[in-house]
Order: sequence, then C-alpha cells, then structure tokens
Amino acid sequence: MMFNQALSYDDVLLTPQYSDIESRSEVSLVSELDKNNNFDLPIIASPMDTIVEGEMAVALAELGALGVIHRYNSVLDQKRMVWDVANKVSNKPVAAAIAITGDFVDRAEALVDAGVDILCVDVAHGHHMMMRNALATLKRNLPNNVHIMAGNVATRKGYEALAEWGADSVRIGIGGGSICSTRVQTGHGIPTFQSVLDCSESECAGEIPIIADGGIKTSGDIVKAIGAGADFVMIGSLFSGTTETPGKILQAADGAKMKEYRGMASREAQLAWRGRASSLEGIATFVPLKGKVKYVLDDLVNGIRSGLSYTGCRSIAEFQLNAKFIHQTSAGQVESSTHILGR
Repeated sequence: MMFNQALSYDDVLLTPQYSDIESRSEVSLVSELDKNNNFDLPIIASPMDTIVEGEMAVALAELGALGVIHRYNSVLDQKRMVWDVANKVSNKPVAAAIAITGDFVDRAEALVDAGVDILCVDVAHGHHMMMRNALATLKRNLPNNVHIMAGNVATRKGYEALAEWGADSVRIGIGGGSICSTRVQTGHGIPTFQSVLDCSESECAGEIPIIADGGIKTSGDIVKAIGAGADFVMIGSLFSGTTETPGKILQAADGAKMKEYRGMASREAQLAWRGRASSLEGIATFVPLKGKVKYVLDDLVNGIRSGLSYTGCRSIAEFQLNAKFIHQTSAGQVESSTHILGR
C-alpha cells in the first residue's frame, strides 16, 4: 500500500523574501467571497453555539470580518438573530448556517426573508449524496444573489464536487478543530494545510473561494493557510471565551472567569440542541475569559499583515503568487516555538 505524505501547519514555514514595505499598515487584507460580499479581513467565525449568535456577528461585521450564526436553535430564534444583525449592520453581509435534512429549505427561506446574504450549508462530511441533493434543492428555491457556502470536505475531489453541485464557496478541512475528535473517532481526515494546498491546485480555485477550516492556532497559521491558497480562514477556538460569544460568564473555584466552548458533535452540544447524543466527534471544555473580540482580532490582523510583509507583498493575491514554503523537521518545530535555553 502506498502512503501519501500530508503536511500540517506545524510542518511548514514560509521563506522570508526581499521586502520594501516600511509599515505593515501598507498591507491590505481585503477579501471577496463574490462581487456582492466583500470584507476588510479574510476571517470568518465558525457557526458554533458557543461562538456566534447575534452579538458576535454584529461585532465581527463592524470589525470587517464575518460571523456565521449557528443553526442549533429554532427557525424563529435564528431568523430573529439574522433580522437583528441585518438591521444593526445594514451595509454588511449577514451569514447563517443551515443543515441538509429536516426543515432546511423552510429555514433557508425564512433566513433569506430576514435578510441573510450568505447561507452556510454546515455538515461534517460534505462530499456526500445528501449534500448534492441539498445544494440542488437550495439552488432551485433561493434567489440567485444568495451566496451558498458549503462544507466540509478534505480533498480536491470533494472541493470540485461541491463546486459542480452549486456551492459558491467551500469549507476545506475535516477533523482539525481544537475540540473536534473526528480523526480519533473515525480514523478519517487530512491535515488542513495539505487539504488547502491540494484544493488550490484545482481549476476551480480562483472561481470558488477556499475557506480553510480547522487546525488554526495562531496568526502564523492563518498566513500559512492563505499562502497555501485559502481565500478565507474559519476560526472557532481563537474566538472562544471572548465577551461577545454566547453563554454566561462563569467563575472557577480559584476566581478565574471562564466561558464554555464545545464542539457541535460533543455530548453536551447534542443534548442541548436535540435532547440526545449519538455519534460523539467533539468535546466540551471551559476557556478563560479573553475580553472583547476586537483585541483578539487586532492581534491576529497584526500578525497576518506582518506575515505578508515578510514576503514583500501588499495584498493577498500578490502573496499567494509569491509565497514559498519549506518543510521543517521536528527539531525545527521546537526551534520555531518560544523556548528558553536549558528548558
């Protein structure tokens, strides 16, 4: 049996190149899902019930990013969130997630009526007959100006299939999330960096935006994802614990303030939104309170702009043409992380 090598974000580094950029403020991160949906930043918050509801979606829109309102609630509740966000940020795109079973068509139509611009068809394994049928149904029933983001897939074939079936953008990545246990439970997955790199070589790349989803731990990982061909990145854990995320602020025994963060296939999440737990491919935990999402986003953006400047590039398109990677050894990984001599 032949085995293909698959690289993760930690396995690679970008090669510094000549730069004439005097300040990272010269670097533009303007990104486009389509001609109607433009953003100042290539960052999307994941449709998880501990990451994005109305307050988070508004905050990210005002900061130039995008938050996808999760689907783990009633149609009426989700519709109210969309309507509220659309009215508070009337000049910004609004996004919400739907499934591919049950009332997904009615939900989609209700969300469009409420003002949604982007529908995220949100399933764990998107390279599937049910996704094909769902996309065909949505394309028949929804206005042409509604952008359909679909996923997740991990292979070039999966990416090309979703593009053929009608997706306007595709989420790339399976099992890479910090609280996702899909690879442990099922044995399936590909490191997200490798998935993005493979999909970027497709003829669909450039026409159907690639959204790198899962495995991103730092601003450097975002830079690597973009260099590999991602048009956007989708983030969960980096935004967890921010003030605007859903859920109460809790206090630990030592006085530390915390918020819950959980995978949507965790036992806790499944019990909360459907009253039973079946296949468990995620975990739940508590994370320290981080403060306003603006501060987290500012740190990420500064790192991304610096990353592009190290290659001498002032835009994402220029960076993707010029990015060069090396494969580092395990010793290189140790050297790349913060370390203190003798420890």
